[in-house]
Amino acid sequence: MKSLTDPSQALSAGLAKIRTEFHVPDGFPVDVATAAAAAAKRVPDRHADRIAMPFVTLDPAASTDLDQAFSIEASGGDLLLHYAIADVAWFVEDGDMVDLEAWNRGETLYLPDGKAGLYPPVIAEAAASLLPDGPRPAIVFTVRVAEDGAVKLDGAERAIIQSRAKLAYDSVRASDVPAGFAEMARRMAMNEERRGASRVDPPEQEVERLADGTFQLSFKPLLQSEQDNAALSLAANMAIADAMLAHRTGLFRVMSGPDASKVQRLRSAAQALGLSWPAATGLREYQRTLDPADPHQAALMLEIRRAGNGASYQPYQEGVVPWHEAMAATYAHATAPLRRLADRYVVRCALAIANGQPVPQAVTDAFARLPRVMGRADARASQTSHAAIDLAEAIMLKGREGDTFKAVVTDFVDHGVRVQLADMPVVATVKASGLRQGDNLELKLISTDSDQRSIVFEPAAPAA
Repeated sequence: MKSLTDPSQALSAGLAKIRTEFHVPDGFPVDVATAAAAAAKRVPDRHADRIAMPFVTLDPAASTDLDQAFSIEASGGDLLLHYAIADVAWFVEDGDMVDLEAWNRGETLYLPDGKAGLYPPVIAEAAASLLPDGPRPAIVFTVRVAEDGAVKLDGAERAIIQSRAKLAYDSVRASDVPAGFAEMARRMAMNEERRGASRVDPPEQEVERLADGTFQLSFKPLLQSEQDNAALSLAANMAIADAMLAHRTGLFRVMSGPDASKVQRLRSAAQALGLSWPAATGLREYQRTLDPADPHQAALMLEIRRAGNGASYQPYQEGVVPWHEAMAATYAHATAPLRRLADRYVVRCALAIANGQPVPQAVTDAFARLPRVMGRADARASQTSHAAIDLAEAIMLKGREGDTFKAVVTDFVDHGVRVQLADMPVVATVKASGLRQGDNLELKLISTDSDQRSIVFEPAAPAA
């Protein structure tokens, strides 16, 4: 983790350039904002009263667009997850101004100096957000989690809920969350292991704005509270996906795994990094043993992620089982409708199925259109995130041209290698040959250019 010294405000200027370059929306058109303000005043009148249920939220401390709240109760040997999802569809109708703008955006974009929301703040951070400052309309999914972690959608209803607390990942205590929270996470982890899932999260580079307005660049591994909270979302998304598949409809998140040749290259990479990968152990099983706190193991985790074919969206197709390789399951996105357009339609589909109603035609039509829209949105989100990191790296290293830095080779790219600096959270590419993954080397910084978001290193001495 490194603070960024930026007296010339190059970071702010660079972020403004990124917003322009990648067409990041700046606020909302007046007509959309006006329509959203009117929609936010809609009084829920088709919702059951579930205010007495002890819901809480768990998110980053600064978050205000809260998609999910949860409550847990025992049912014999099972656990019942009551998972409340923001009822975005109550405020956004098919074809209205807010809806059309959301289709243009696809998802919320996050940059270090602020986000570009999918919906106007009057909806996303107020009327629809499951904040604890008043009752909110939600779709409450009841998911039954068995002792072995198997999940089943028991029901769904529109309901008014009241969150009891806005909990934060970095400060939550075991006594703050409902009884059964840790046990549910344990069951889901056991279920993942039984399925052979490979949902492993390496630490990621992140540029973060601090409370005093400065920024820092870091590698940020997931906190245990984040991992446990993700287990709840996983349970709901899997149960909803199974229900949609059983009713031969839906929109699914799919991903294929590395082919045999890529797996063999990953084995070579593990060997180069000094890691032991038994010949009889498959990729899924092996990667679950990797520790993101170890630099060499984290490097292999990143390489495994890059070896996959990427996740995408796929509507139901007769005779095709939608499969997510990393999850080793049929999977859907349903739990973040304030931030992802597709989730609003999956939620509507699951609500209809759970209540024995036909899926609205508008939802079915949307499933056919959403893969392209979400693919474009996902690509823009990835591009803006990487651009912000490249900018931060260039600013961090400005003025240190000529200095040498220790680094380790993490993988190969065209005409060179990718390296991780040893003493700061910087990843760079270097034109070099004769190196292997895991090799240590010294680099000399040749140039930095914050305007182009680039840094150039070269080996300080010929590689041995």
